Amino acid sequence: MQSKKPLAEQLRPQTLDEYIGQEHLAGAGSALRKAIDKGQIPSMILWGPPGTGKTTLARIIANTLFRPFYTLSAVSSGVKDVREVITKAKQGGGGAILFIDEIHRFSKSQQDSLLNAVEEGIVTLIGATTENPSFEVISPLLSRAQVYVLKPLEESDLLKILDLAVEHYKKKYAVNVALKETDALLKISGGDARKLLNAFELAESMLRSGSGKSVLTNDAVQQVIQENLAKYDKTGEMHYDIISAFIKSVRGSDPDAAVYWLARMIEGGEEPKFIARRLLILAAEDIGLANPNALLMAQNCFKAVEAVGFPEGRIILSEATIYLASSPKSNSAYQAINEAQQKVKETGDLPVPLHLRNAPTKLMKNLNYGKEYKYAHSYPGNFVEQQFMPDMLKDVRFYNPQNNPQENSILKRLKFWWKSRFDK
Repeated sequence: MQSKKPLAEQLRPQTLDEYIGQEHLAGAGSALRKAIDKGQIPSMILWGPPGTGKTTLARIIANTLFRPFYTLSAVSSGVKDVREVITKAKQGGGGAILFIDEIHRFSKSQQDSLLNAVEEGIVTLIGATTENPSFEVISPLLSRAQVYVLKPLEESDLLKILDLAVEHYKKKYAVNVALKETDALLKISGGDARKLLNAFELAESMLRSGSGKSVLTNDAVQQVIQENLAKYDKTGEMHYDIISAFIKSVRGSDPDAAVYWLARMIEGGEEPKFIARRLLILAAEDIGLANPNALLMAQNCFKAVEAVGFPEGRIILSEATIYLASSPKSNSAYQAINEAQQKVKETGDLPVPLHLRNAPTKLMKNLNYGKEYKYAHSYPGNFVEQQFMPDMLKDVRFYNPQNNPQENSILKRLKFWWKSRFDK
């Protein structure tokens, strides 16, 4: 069987009644369903994992309302493309639906170019994103749109989709598919309908016998998928293995291995800002006070990647990766906050010592709030010894400087201030 269209495209629902899953959005009685039925939809951001029906829902809305439908991909479109669509929508009298896939990849200027058209009703925007729109969509645009959250599809939804696939093969291609077991397909899908159907299509084609029948079992599906799918999968187990290898290579101070795993992520289509976020976390967790500049480097890397995008952003990620991998390491800050949080859980809300309390009223002053507090800047060297911990924890330490030049200097300064407290 040969088909120009992937199975997922062939089975794409055309109406809300055919739409599977997301009952809280598309089900009878839901707010969005009522808005669609009335023909009065707001601009919206559809936020959810891949393969949960964002694009399909946008197309169904446009078809249901009989409105002109324009689609742009944030990966390949720019401000010029946005303006061209807005011009066409104006010429058509307004009211068109503009669907932007992966809107989180649009820069601030690209998102700015949408504002007036959305505000004036020239277009109704439907943006799709896998990233939290609170962080990825500019506030003025977000305030003009309703955010709808899509969830990974339930097992019952995925089984319905598999039933449709089996029936589709039987009717259109006269192929009998025997779904003996479904656990492997469901696990591979991860709640992603597109991924489910891609796996089904691949397994069916590889397992079909000469008599035109395919028998799909868990073991057979698993073997076919492992042998044929790409080695780097952005939503599968290999995805997390490669991220893990990247993190451990930076932590282990191997710049060559770190850049190799960075390249694997880039070639696998990983979101650049996801990698940059991991570098931010690495800089604080694994390098920390051994080299405080690492966090500044990682922060600038994130901003620069956000500003220039790909492909040039790969150079910035490489620079930051090599810098962090080559830097001295310390997890003292990470350990300190872990131990402090654990102590809070163990001891509860201990009272703040009186001399550290705020005293905005006369009554509080009469109760000696803040009375014995010593203002550090009034003393030589801007330091004076006093107790800052609750009484129960006055001798507890959370920060333990590690053996590297930067923290050796910190330790020397702490010993000078606090004497024997930092000898332990």
